[in-house]
Amino acid sequence: MSDSSIPKHSGSVAAAIVNEDGRVLAIRRRDNSHWEPPGGILDRHETIPEGLAREVREETGLEIQTEALTGVYKNVVRGIVALVFRCRPLGEPLESTPEAREIRWLLPSEISTHMDEAYAVRVLDALQPGPAHIRAHDGVAVLRDR
Repeated sequence: MSDSSIPKHSGSVAAAIVNEDGRVLAIRRRDNSHWEPPGGILDRHETIPEGLAREVREETGLEIQTEALTGVYKNVVRGIVALVFRCRPLGEPLESTPEAREIRWLLPSEISTHMDEAYAVRVLDALQPGPAHIRAHDGVAVLRDR
């Protein structure tokens, strides 16, 4: 198989950052105004923990402690595989950053009203005990098993 015929995928990371009150940190992105957990595409040269810490720092100004992998999610339209981790905050986030127009602590009951299903499920899965979830989505909605 030639290099040009190998399907291209990219890897991303996201953090479900849960504070002592059980609230979850969400960002409102500057580029599309969507609410999402902080995260983004991994750089080729960095490890998964390095990429997660970098993305959270860039988007929120916050340092984190990673606790557990809580889910693996594939965007079947864009070919992106996302790894989601439950994390603890080490401090307080900024109010906004060059990447996030707004940063807010959400109650679990507020997550689904702020985020598209494909992002809300990542955060809600991270709040559940047990093994990591594996799901696929189209960028907006979770694809149900057929």
